[in-house]
Amino acid sequence: MNLDNLVQTLTQTHQSLQRQASRAVNYSLVVRNWLFGYYIVEFEQQGEDRAEYGSRLMKDLAQRLKLLGVPSCSVSNLRNFRQFYQTYPQIHQTVSGELIPDIPLKQLSEQFQLSWSHYQTLMGIRNTKERAFYEVESVSNQWSVRELKRQINSALFERLSLSRDTDEIKRLSSKGQIIEAPRDVLKDPYVLEFLELKQHPNYSENELETAIIDKLEDFLLELGKGFFFGGRQKRFSFAEDHFYVDLVFYNRLLRCYVLIDLKIGKLTHQDLGQMQMYVNYFDRYVKTEDENPAIGIVLCKHKEDALVELTLPQDANIFASQYQLYLPSKEELRQQIQAAAQEVGQ
Repeated sequence: MNLDNLVQTLTQTHQSLQRQASRAVNYSLVVRNWLFGYYIVEFEQQGEDRAEYGSRLMKDLAQRLKLLGVPSCSVSNLRNFRQFYQTYPQIHQTVSGELIPDIPLKQLSEQFQLSWSHYQTLMGIRNTKERAFYEVESVSNQWSVRELKRQINSALFERLSLSRDTDEIKRLSSKGQIIEAPRDVLKDPYVLEFLELKQHPNYSENELETAIIDKLEDFLLELGKGFFFGGRQKRFSFAEDHFYVDLVFYNRLLRCYVLIDLKIGKLTHQDLGQMQMYVNYFDRYVKTEDENPAIGIVLCKHKEDALVELTLPQDANIFASQYQLYLPSKEELRQQIQAAAQEVGQ
Protein backbone atom coordinates (compact mmCIF):
# COMPACT_ATOMS: atom_id res chain seq x y z
CA MET A 1 0.00 0.00 0.00
CA ASN A 2 1.45 3.38 -1.00
CA LEU A 3 0.75 6.72 0.67
CA ASP A 4 -2.03 7.64 -1.76
CA ASN A 5 -3.83 4.38 -1.02
CA LEU A 6 -3.47 4.96 2.70
CA VAL A 7 -4.90 8.48 2.42
CA GLN A 8 -7.81 7.15 0.34
CA THR A 9 -8.50 4.36 2.84
CA LEU A 10 -8.50 6.75 5.79
CA THR A 11 -10.73 9.21 3.96
CA GLN A 12 -13.27 6.52 3.00
CA THR A 13 -13.27 5.15 6.56
CA HIS A 14 -13.90 8.63 7.97
CA GLN A 15 -16.71 9.34 5.51
CA SER A 16 -18.36 5.98 6.15
CA LEU A 17 -18.28 6.37 9.94
CA GLN A 18 -19.40 9.98 9.64
CA ARG A 19 -22.47 8.88 7.65
CA GLN A 20 -23.25 6.20 10.23
CA ALA A 21 -22.90 8.73 13.04
CA SER A 22 -25.19 11.17 11.23
CA ARG A 23 -27.82 8.46 10.75
CA ALA A 24 -27.54 7.45 14.41
CA VAL A 25 -28.01 11.05 15.53
CA ASN A 26 -30.98 11.47 13.21
CA TYR A 27 -32.69 8.29 14.42
CA SER A 28 -32.07 9.32 18.04
CA LEU A 29 -33.70 12.67 17.27
CA VAL A 30 -36.75 10.89 15.84
CA VAL A 31 -37.07 8.69 18.94
CA ARG A 32 -36.63 11.71 21.22
CA ASN A 33 -39.32 13.67 19.42
CA TRP A 34 -41.78 10.77 19.54
CA LEU A 35 -41.11 10.31 23.26
CA PHE A 36 -41.59 14.02 23.90
CA GLY A 37 -44.94 13.77 22.13
CA TYR A 38 -45.86 10.72 24.20
CA TYR A 39 -44.99 12.43 27.49
CA ILE A 40 -46.92 15.57 26.56
CA VAL A 41 -50.04 13.59 25.63
CA GLU A 42 -49.77 11.53 28.83
CA PHE A 43 -49.50 14.73 30.88
CA GLU A 44 -52.47 16.30 29.12
CA GLN A 45 -54.55 13.21 29.84
CA GLN A 46 -53.33 12.14 33.27
CA GLY A 47 -51.06 14.82 34.79
CA GLU A 48 -52.04 15.83 38.31
CA ASP A 49 -51.52 19.55 37.64
CA ARG A 50 -52.59 19.60 33.99
CA ALA A 51 -55.53 21.89 34.76
CA GLU A 52 -53.13 24.49 36.14
CA TYR A 53 -51.44 24.90 32.77
CA GLY A 54 -54.26 24.27 30.31
CA SER A 55 -53.74 26.19 27.05
CA ARG A 56 -50.45 27.60 28.37
CA LEU A 57 -48.78 24.21 28.51
CA MET A 58 -46.76 24.44 25.29
CA LYS A 59 -45.61 27.99 26.00
CA ASP A 60 -44.59 27.17 29.58
CA LEU A 61 -42.82 24.00 28.47
CA ALA A 62 -40.91 25.83 25.73
CA GLN A 63 -39.71 28.52 28.14
CA ARG A 64 -38.56 26.11 30.85
CA LEU A 65 -36.83 23.72 28.41
CA LYS A 66 -35.01 26.64 26.81
CA LEU A 67 -33.65 27.71 30.20
CA LEU A 68 -32.42 24.18 30.76
CA GLY A 69 -30.65 24.15 27.38
CA VAL A 70 -32.83 21.51 25.70
CA PRO A 71 -32.62 22.31 21.95
CA SER A 72 -35.35 22.50 19.32
CA CYS A 73 -38.25 22.81 21.74
CA SER A 74 -40.11 25.85 20.51
CA VAL A 75 -43.88 25.98 20.89
CA SER A 76 -44.37 24.92 17.25
CA ASN A 77 -41.88 22.07 17.61
CA LEU A 78 -43.55 20.79 20.77
CA ARG A 79 -46.87 20.76 18.95
CA ASN A 80 -45.20 18.81 16.14
CA PHE A 81 -43.89 16.28 18.67
CA ARG A 82 -47.38 15.81 20.07
CA GLN A 83 -48.77 15.37 16.56
CA PHE A 84 -45.97 12.89 15.81
CA TYR A 85 -47.02 10.65 18.69
CA GLN A 86 -50.70 11.03 17.83
CA THR A 87 -49.92 10.03 14.23
CA TYR A 88 -47.96 6.94 15.34
CA PRO A 89 -49.54 5.90 18.67
CA GLN A 90 -49.43 2.22 17.68
CA ILE A 91 -45.67 2.19 18.27
CA HIS A 92 -46.39 2.26 22.00
CA GLN A 93 -47.95 -1.19 21.64
CA THR A 94 -44.94 -2.65 19.84
CA VAL A 95 -42.42 -2.11 22.65
CA SER A 96 -42.37 -4.25 25.77
CA GLY A 97 -42.58 -2.78 29.24
CA GLU A 98 -43.55 0.70 30.35
CA LEU A 99 -41.97 3.76 28.78
CA ILE A 100 -41.62 5.28 32.23
CA PRO A 101 -39.23 4.97 33.94
CA ASP A 102 -37.36 2.39 31.81
CA ILE A 103 -37.35 3.56 28.20
CA PRO A 104 -36.67 0.68 25.75
CA LEU A 105 -34.67 2.90 23.40
CA LYS A 106 -33.36 0.04 21.28
CA GLN A 107 -36.84 -1.31 20.64
CA LEU A 108 -38.14 2.17 19.92
CA SER A 109 -35.35 3.03 17.49
CA GLU A 110 -36.15 -0.10 15.47
CA GLN A 111 -39.64 1.26 14.79
CA PHE A 112 -38.37 4.33 12.92
CA GLN A 113 -36.51 4.00 9.62
CA LEU A 114 -36.73 7.54 8.28
CA SER A 115 -35.41 10.95 9.24
CA TRP A 116 -37.31 13.54 11.24
CA SER A 117 -37.74 15.60 8.07
CA HIS A 118 -39.40 12.60 6.39
CA TYR A 119 -41.84 12.18 9.27
CA GLN A 120 -42.64 15.89 9.31
CA THR A 121 -43.60 15.57 5.64
CA LEU A 122 -45.62 12.39 6.22
CA MET A 123 -47.55 13.95 9.10
CA GLY A 124 -49.10 16.34 6.57
CA ILE A 125 -51.01 13.42 4.99
CA ARG A 126 -54.34 12.84 6.72
CA ASN A 127 -55.34 9.67 4.88
CA THR A 128 -53.89 6.76 6.88
CA LYS A 129 -53.56 4.39 3.90
CA GLU A 130 -51.93 7.07 1.77
CA ARG A 131 -49.46 8.01 4.51
CA ALA A 132 -48.55 4.36 5.11
CA PHE A 133 -47.93 3.88 1.38
CA TYR A 134 -45.51 6.80 1.16
CA GLU A 135 -43.72 5.65 4.31
CA VAL A 136 -43.20 2.14 2.92
CA GLU A 137 -42.05 3.49 -0.45
CA SER A 138 -39.66 5.97 1.19
CA VAL A 139 -37.98 3.18 3.14
CA SER A 140 -37.82 0.61 0.32
CA ASN A 141 -36.66 3.10 -2.34
CA GLN A 142 -34.51 5.22 -0.01
CA TRP A 143 -36.26 8.38 -1.14
CA SER A 144 -34.76 11.67 -0.10
CA VAL A 145 -37.11 14.20 1.50
CA ARG A 146 -37.13 16.08 -1.80
CA GLU A 147 -38.16 12.95 -3.71
CA LEU A 148 -40.82 12.09 -1.10
CA LYS A 149 -42.35 15.55 -1.46
CA ARG A 150 -42.26 15.25 -5.24
CA GLN A 151 -44.07 11.90 -5.17
CA ILE A 152 -46.70 13.27 -2.78
CA ASN A 153 -47.20 16.41 -4.88
CA SER A 154 -47.52 14.31 -8.04
CA ALA A 155 -50.16 12.20 -6.24
CA LEU A 156 -48.45 8.86 -6.84
CA PHE A 157 -50.81 7.02 -4.48
CA GLU A 158 -53.91 8.32 -6.25
CA ARG A 159 -52.48 7.56 -9.70
CA LEU A 160 -51.69 3.98 -8.72
CA SER A 161 -55.11 3.67 -7.08
CA LEU A 162 -56.95 4.60 -10.28
CA SER A 163 -56.74 1.10 -11.75
CA ARG A 164 -56.94 -0.93 -8.53
CA ASP A 165 -59.79 -2.36 -6.49
CA THR A 166 -60.25 -1.96 -2.72
CA ASP A 167 -58.12 -4.98 -1.78
CA GLU A 168 -55.26 -3.87 -4.00
CA ILE A 169 -55.36 -0.36 -2.51
CA LYS A 170 -55.11 -1.90 0.96
CA ARG A 171 -52.08 -3.86 -0.21
CA LEU A 172 -50.53 -0.65 -1.56
CA SER A 173 -50.80 0.96 1.87
CA SER A 174 -49.27 -1.99 3.71
CA LYS A 175 -46.61 -3.22 1.27
CA GLY A 176 -46.09 -0.39 -1.20
CA GLN A 177 -45.91 -0.91 -4.95
CA ILE A 178 -45.30 -4.57 -5.77
CA ILE A 179 -44.27 -5.38 -9.34
CA GLU A 180 -45.70 -8.79 -10.29
CA ALA A 181 -47.49 -8.25 -13.60
CA PRO A 182 -47.17 -5.86 -16.57
CA ARG A 183 -50.00 -3.62 -15.38
CA ASP A 184 -48.15 -3.08 -12.08
CA VAL A 185 -45.54 -0.90 -13.79
CA LEU A 186 -48.16 1.48 -15.19
CA LYS A 187 -49.33 4.87 -14.05
CA ASP A 188 -52.03 6.89 -15.71
CA PRO A 189 -51.27 9.72 -16.00
CA TYR A 190 -47.49 10.00 -15.86
CA VAL A 191 -46.46 13.36 -14.45
CA LEU A 192 -43.45 14.87 -16.23
CA GLU A 193 -43.29 18.31 -14.65
CA PHE A 194 -39.56 17.85 -14.02
CA LEU A 195 -38.96 18.12 -17.79
CA GLU A 196 -39.82 21.82 -17.44
CA LEU A 197 -41.53 21.88 -20.84
CA LYS A 198 -44.08 24.61 -21.16
CA GLN A 199 -47.72 23.83 -21.85
CA HIS A 200 -47.87 24.68 -25.55
CA PRO A 201 -48.56 22.60 -28.70
CA ASN A 202 -45.44 23.60 -30.59
CA TYR A 203 -42.81 21.24 -29.19
CA SER A 204 -42.02 18.06 -31.10
CA GLU A 205 -41.80 14.42 -30.07
CA ASN A 206 -38.02 14.69 -30.49
CA GLU A 207 -37.94 17.61 -28.03
CA LEU A 208 -39.97 15.57 -25.56
CA GLU A 209 -37.65 12.59 -26.00
CA THR A 210 -34.54 14.77 -25.59
CA ALA A 211 -35.96 16.34 -22.43
CA ILE A 212 -36.60 12.87 -20.98
CA ILE A 213 -33.03 11.78 -21.74
CA ASP A 214 -31.66 14.97 -20.18
CA LYS A 215 -33.69 14.23 -17.04
CA LEU A 216 -33.29 10.45 -17.23
CA GLU A 217 -32.78 9.90 -13.48
CA ASP A 218 -36.03 11.74 -12.70
CA PHE A 219 -37.85 9.86 -15.46
CA LEU A 220 -36.68 6.49 -14.08
CA LEU A 221 -38.05 7.49 -10.67
CA GLU A 222 -41.36 8.40 -12.27
CA LEU A 223 -41.48 5.07 -14.14
CA GLY A 224 -41.16 3.19 -10.84
CA LYS A 225 -39.27 0.20 -9.49
CA GLY A 226 -36.77 -1.96 -11.29
CA PHE A 227 -36.20 0.04 -14.49
CA PHE A 228 -32.91 0.29 -16.39
CA PHE A 229 -32.36 2.43 -19.47
CA GLY A 230 -31.64 0.48 -22.66
CA GLY A 231 -31.41 3.18 -25.31
CA ARG A 232 -33.21 5.78 -27.40
CA GLN A 233 -34.28 5.51 -31.04
CA LYS A 234 -33.48 1.79 -30.92
CA ARG A 235 -33.34 0.70 -34.54
CA PHE A 236 -34.39 -2.63 -35.99
CA SER A 237 -34.84 -3.59 -39.63
CA PHE A 238 -37.39 -5.81 -41.30
CA ALA A 239 -37.95 -6.42 -45.01
CA GLU A 240 -35.53 -3.61 -45.89
CA ASP A 241 -37.50 -1.11 -43.78
CA HIS A 242 -36.04 0.54 -40.70
CA PHE A 243 -38.04 1.18 -37.52
CA TYR A 244 -37.12 3.10 -34.39
CA VAL A 245 -38.41 2.60 -30.86
CA ASP A 246 -38.31 5.94 -29.04
CA LEU A 247 -37.19 4.61 -25.66
CA VAL A 248 -36.22 1.10 -24.54
CA PHE A 249 -36.02 0.07 -20.89
CA TYR A 250 -35.58 -3.21 -19.05
CA ASN A 251 -37.41 -4.07 -15.85
CA ARG A 252 -35.43 -6.48 -13.69
CA LEU A 253 -38.45 -7.33 -11.49
CA LEU A 254 -40.59 -8.46 -14.43
CA ARG A 255 -37.54 -9.63 -16.38
CA CYS A 256 -38.72 -8.10 -19.63
CA TYR A 257 -38.15 -5.23 -22.04
CA VAL A 258 -40.38 -2.17 -21.74
CA LEU A 259 -40.79 -0.17 -24.95
CA ILE A 260 -42.07 3.39 -24.87
CA ASP A 261 -43.34 5.36 -27.86
CA LEU A 262 -43.97 9.09 -27.43
CA LYS A 263 -46.95 10.84 -29.02
CA ILE A 264 -47.53 14.55 -28.49
CA GLY A 265 -50.99 14.44 -30.03
CA LYS A 266 -54.11 12.32 -29.70
CA LEU A 267 -53.67 8.55 -29.66
CA THR A 268 -54.71 6.71 -32.86
CA HIS A 269 -55.25 3.03 -33.61
CA GLN A 270 -52.20 3.22 -35.92
CA ASP A 271 -50.06 4.16 -32.91
CA LEU A 272 -51.23 1.04 -31.08
CA GLY A 273 -50.66 -1.14 -34.14
CA GLN A 274 -47.13 0.21 -34.50
CA MET A 275 -46.37 -0.60 -30.86
CA GLN A 276 -47.79 -4.10 -31.36
CA MET A 277 -45.24 -4.59 -34.15
CA TYR A 278 -42.41 -3.34 -31.89
CA VAL A 279 -43.41 -5.74 -29.13
CA ASN A 280 -43.71 -8.65 -31.56
CA TYR A 281 -40.23 -7.96 -32.89
CA PHE A 282 -38.64 -7.87 -29.43
CA ASP A 283 -40.48 -11.03 -28.39
CA ARG A 284 -39.35 -12.96 -31.47
CA TYR A 285 -35.84 -11.65 -32.06
CA VAL A 286 -34.48 -9.91 -28.95
CA LYS A 287 -35.69 -11.54 -25.72
CA THR A 288 -34.17 -14.78 -24.52
CA GLU A 289 -36.16 -17.90 -23.66
CA ASP A 290 -35.98 -17.28 -19.92
CA GLU A 291 -37.26 -13.69 -20.23
CA ASN A 292 -40.88 -12.62 -20.20
CA PRO A 293 -42.74 -11.01 -23.13
CA ALA A 294 -42.03 -7.35 -23.78
CA ILE A 295 -44.35 -4.58 -22.60
CA GLY A 296 -45.30 -1.68 -24.87
CA ILE A 297 -46.39 1.70 -23.51
CA VAL A 298 -47.66 4.45 -25.79
CA LEU A 299 -47.21 7.68 -23.85
CA CYS A 300 -49.59 10.21 -25.34
CA LYS A 301 -51.07 13.62 -24.66
CA HIS A 302 -54.68 12.50 -25.16
CA LYS A 303 -56.36 9.10 -25.43
CA GLU A 304 -59.79 7.50 -25.66
CA ASP A 305 -60.10 4.35 -23.54
CA ALA A 306 -62.80 3.00 -25.85
CA LEU A 307 -60.39 3.15 -28.80
CA VAL A 308 -57.71 1.30 -26.83
CA GLU A 309 -60.13 -1.44 -25.79
CA LEU A 310 -61.46 -1.83 -29.32
CA THR A 311 -58.01 -1.95 -30.94
CA LEU A 312 -56.13 -4.24 -28.58
CA PRO A 313 -56.93 -7.82 -27.54
CA GLN A 314 -57.68 -8.24 -23.82
CA ASP A 315 -54.45 -10.13 -23.13
CA ALA A 316 -52.19 -7.66 -24.96
CA ASN A 317 -49.04 -6.47 -23.23
CA ILE A 318 -49.60 -3.02 -24.71
CA PHE A 319 -50.89 -0.06 -22.75
CA ALA A 320 -51.68 3.57 -23.42
CA SER A 321 -51.04 6.16 -20.73
CA GLN A 322 -51.42 9.90 -20.76
CA TYR A 323 -48.72 12.27 -19.60
CA GLN A 324 -49.06 15.65 -17.96
CA LEU A 325 -46.45 18.40 -17.96
CA TYR A 326 -47.74 19.83 -14.71
CA LEU A 327 -48.61 18.53 -11.25
CA PRO A 328 -52.29 17.54 -11.17
CA SER A 329 -54.37 18.70 -8.24
CA LYS A 330 -55.66 16.17 -5.75
CA GLU A 331 -59.20 17.17 -6.73
CA GLU A 332 -58.54 16.36 -10.40
CA LEU A 333 -57.28 12.92 -9.45
CA ARG A 334 -60.18 12.30 -7.07
CA GLN A 335 -62.57 13.05 -9.92
CA GLN A 336 -60.71 10.55 -12.12
CA ILE A 337 -60.88 7.91 -9.38
CA GLN A 338 -64.61 8.47 -8.93
CA ALA A 339 -65.18 8.28 -12.69
CA ALA A 340 -63.16 5.05 -12.90
CA ALA A 341 -65.10 3.55 -9.99
CA GLN A 342 -68.40 4.41 -11.66
CA GLU A 343 -67.28 2.72 -14.89
CA VAL A 344 -66.37 -0.44 -12.96
CA GLY A 345 -69.76 -0.40 -11.23
CA GLN A 346 -71.70 -0.16 -14.48
